Amino acid sequence: MAGFQSLSIAFLVCVIVSYHMVVDAMTSKNMALFWGNSQSKIEGDDLQLVLDQSSGSGAKSKRYFLFGSFEAQIKFVPGDSAGLVTAFYLSSEGSHHDEVDFEFLGNATGEPYTIHTNIFVQGVGDREQQFRPWFDPAADFHNYTIHWNPNAVVWYIDSIPIRIFRNYENAPKQKTAFPNKQGMRLYTSLWNAQDWATQGGRVKTNWASAPFTASFRRFRPRACPWNGEVSISQCASNSPTNWWTSPIHAQLSASQSTKLGEIREKYMIYDYCLDPTRRPNGVLPPEC
Repeated sequence: MAGFQSLSIAFLVCVIVSYHMVVDAMTSKNMALFWGNSQSKIEGDDLQLVLDQSSGSGAKSKRYFLFGSFEAQIKFVPGDSAGLVTAFYLSSEGSHHDEVDFEFLGNATGEPYTIHTNIFVQGVGDREQQFRPWFDPAADFHNYTIHWNPNAVVWYIDSIPIRIFRNYENAPKQKTAFPNKQGMRLYTSLWNAQDWATQGGRVKTNWASAPFTASFRRFRPRACPWNGEVSISQCASNSPTNWWTSPIHAQLSASQSTKLGEIREKYMIYDYCLDPTRRPNGVLPPEC
């Protein structure tokens, strides 16, 4: 009987892990290359994406998820990275897709990268915010995290929040859609966007410096696996396994809020909420 109970408990634990949470694992267990340059590779916990004139490259998670924390350590293309975009993002599929973006726009040698963030909900985006890095993202690895729960999406760099998009679905005055009904994969890519990425397309890609390589490691989707529509309620429920729904993750702490304000004051260079020229009749979105 004791052996049967132990087996039952072990089975229950496996079910909980399978349906609610993905534990840490090697990059090669979480991610797979799905397009591009043959020089790109995944070895153990390391991923290298390569871009030359023939092709860029990309990788994606092997599963879809709904809510959780998605992180990686990334070192960007050094030197002349003009025209290049390195992306780390979540996305569902279809014309009404949800998407949460970290994009890093390269620049000429000696000029800073641009940290470009955006979010799409049911196919509607145009919610860009941009920042200058306060460090050299090509000199060493830094941690980039997208934390997504039923209350908010938060973008972090080295555990410092730089942006938050709150769930205002039920707010009477700020009512706006929120990504909470579609599973998303984690993606990363390195590609040529010389028509717009650097100084509005004025500075083009220097192919003499190719091939370009961006390095990644420690992809960690600590998140709720998407198993169809049943996951909408399962992944949002307040349960011990769904750690992302716990009160401590419901909002930023006082120190995190202070850090968020400091980063935005010192390093933000564009905010869609401050740009009425892009909106019909100059009316800003309700979440602004």
